[in-house]
Amino acid sequence: MTPILYSTIAVTIVSTISLVGIFTLSLQEKILNKALKTMVAFATGALLGDVFIHILPEIAEKSKFNAQTSAEILIGIILFFLLEKFIHWHHCHHPERHHKIQPVAWLNLIGDGFHNLLDGMMITASFLIGLPIGISTSLAVILHEIPQEIGDFAILVHSGLKPSKALLVNFLSALTSLLGIGLFLIIGEYINNFSFIMLPLTAGGFIYIAGSDLIPELHKHSSTKDSILQLIGIICGILIMVYLKIIG
Repeated sequence: MTPILYSTIAVTIVSTISLVGIFTLSLQEKILNKALKTMVAFATGALLGDVFIHILPEIAEKSKFNAQTSAEILIGIILFFLLEKFIHWHHCHHPERHHKIQPVAWLNLIGDGFHNLLDGMMITASFLIGLPIGISTSLAVILHEIPQEIGDFAILVHSGLKPSKALLVNFLSALTSLLGIGLFLIIGEYINNFSFIMLPLTAGGFIYIAGSDLIPELHKHSSTKDSILQLIGIICGILIMVYLKIIG
């Protein structure tokens, strides 16, 4: 039961991050954009670091890394691609770019809910493999969720919802990650080594998010100063994962 307890705590923390939008209301736009750029770079390094320092070595150590594993990583990439494509959901970290179209808000909530469901399953799978990889995966998810949830909150508000209602529905959408724990346990009853099946899918999802979403966002700010800060942020994100590997 201990891994399930850890998973529940981690997923609860991830869910509460959906309330971060309220703190952005009092920030100046310039300060918010600067903070988001730094967070996006840091999250990029953390996601890639978790994949290449924790998840893939864990797969290689405890199970066979073969063509099937590679195929599962590709499936993870395609799964996240289809998720974004189906709902026209693009994580935009600049609130002023969102259009005031009411249906966009509900499409965003549907996609965010499904994404959070997958997050709950991925975190649970990681903790069942081991505490260090569970912590590293949870941290990578948390770092990615912060800029994402700020963007989601902006979409809802700019789509016509009042800030209070936007916070509520965004939080309810985030709670689907708790359902992910239960869904994982149910499926795991019928599929042997389901945790190790989820790990390559997690790796594929993280690679997709970092490569198709976060890194292109960083390229939109191409000044020398921005590029240096982005590189530092990415390296710091990777170093966090290295540190967790060492102490684990």
